Amino acid sequence: MGSDLTDAKALLERIGARLRDDHAGETLQSIDPSTGTTLGRIGAATRAEYDERVDEALHRFAEWRTRPAPRRGELVRRLGELLREHKESLGELVSLETGKIRSEGLGEVQEMIDICDFAVGLSRQLHGLTIASERPGHRLMEQWHPLGAVGIVTAFNFPVAVWAWNAALAAVCGDVCVWKPSPLTPLCSVAVQALCERVAKEHGAEGVFSLVPGGAEAGSWVTDDPRLPLVSFTGSIAVGRRVATRVAARLGRTILELGGNNGVIVLDGADLDLAVRAITFGSVGTAGQRCTSTRRLFVQRGVSGALLERLAAAFRSVKIGNPREKGVLMGPLITRAAVEKFRAAVAAAREQGGEVRHGGRVLDDRPGNFVEPTLIAARRHDDFPIAWEETFAPILYVFEVADLDEALRAHNAVPQGLSSAIFTDSLRAAERFLSAAGSDCGIANVNAGTSGAEIGGAFGGEKDTGGGRESGSDAWKAYMRRQTSTVNFGRDLPLAQGVEFL
Repeated sequence: MGSDLTDAKALLERIGARLRDDHAGETLQSIDPSTGTTLGRIGAATRAEYDERVDEALHRFAEWRTRPAPRRGELVRRLGELLREHKESLGELVSLETGKIRSEGLGEVQEMIDICDFAVGLSRQLHGLTIASERPGHRLMEQWHPLGAVGIVTAFNFPVAVWAWNAALAAVCGDVCVWKPSPLTPLCSVAVQALCERVAKEHGAEGVFSLVPGGAEAGSWVTDDPRLPLVSFTGSIAVGRRVATRVAARLGRTILELGGNNGVIVLDGADLDLAVRAITFGSVGTAGQRCTSTRRLFVQRGVSGALLERLAAAFRSVKIGNPREKGVLMGPLITRAAVEKFRAAVAAAREQGGEVRHGGRVLDDRPGNFVEPTLIAARRHDDFPIAWEETFAPILYVFEVADLDEALRAHNAVPQGLSSAIFTDSLRAAERFLSAAGSDCGIANVNAGTSGAEIGGAFGGEKDTGGGRESGSDAWKAYMRRQTSTVNFGRDLPLAQGVEFL
């Protein structure tokens, strides 16, 4: 394996992307979180470049919205084919730039491929409704039309898949896409954009997919731009609140995918082998930097001791290191700032009475942003403030509970509401967890962990998680405008509700 810079350039070249040096904007630097070395640099878009790309996108939209949806689907089909061809290289780049282990990097690209397949099928199913009219000789119907230009703001932890969730669906719906990626993962966005430009050129669709790299300033351009009727934002709750307020001020729409403080409940009689595997992956996968990472665990007293012992053993067995090396299960945190947040959270947990059963250390004996997966046995949930926060790190807080009632009260008490899970062999407990009186999250699983959502179901959460839905199911409706239409095929003009006029 060569140097990080050589590896990054080689991967980009295989994909057909290159880093331009003739940029006018500020420089965005990609840092390998495993080593702290520079992977590459790209130029951020200037305001003039941003406006030019939005104008080009809107010019394309005038034609794209009238192109038959199945033909729009052909563009997305071709994108999926290119992603298949370059899955290894793009997956390696995701692993290199984010610090995800190799299988997770490849899995993220597979997720892009899967959503392209989903969108191609969807391009022949953008259906409306025919509604029974109360007026004789009338037909009442609903139909869906393309919305316009969609602003997509993505985070570092899924630098390509979340873009694909939005862009693949938006494209078949007849929209054009303006993408502002995370400044922490600029190389991944350049690689994907290179594939997009190749596909667009083949289909005479230049401008359907646009890239506007940059930091917070570029994000503000997207948020405040009245030319973008919809902004899909993935990020922190704090920033999401500002995005929601600013887009709402111009009466725009948002899809918000914000923080998750995800909990798992394990009841007496549960399959502990199953639970340990799911909880370990949920806590340790992507170094705890998924919005669906497992952060809180509520264990019934009868199995709490046994489960804690098994989890401590599982955490000890996790190999930490270069995420591209075989056998490694946990790579680094994304930045040194993330390491300091990990350190502060562990210190706060100790101050609040938590007992570290495993981990808790920053691994300063090596380069990069490595920490230990950390298991903390905690006191009562309502008396442990750090557990109410989302720390983007591999920290799991464990609480002993008497029964399902206590577990649900604590589980639902936090402001976030993304993903949740229960492990039980009780049909009654499982159905209650899934009922209106059970989990208050957008995702609720039985005998499966909080991480690992499939693209077929709509992804998103409630409360401070933002209420947005992306990917499968009927999430496509967010990218379109609904129109109710009435056709009078008679010779009279009856009015609704029996109103008479003239």
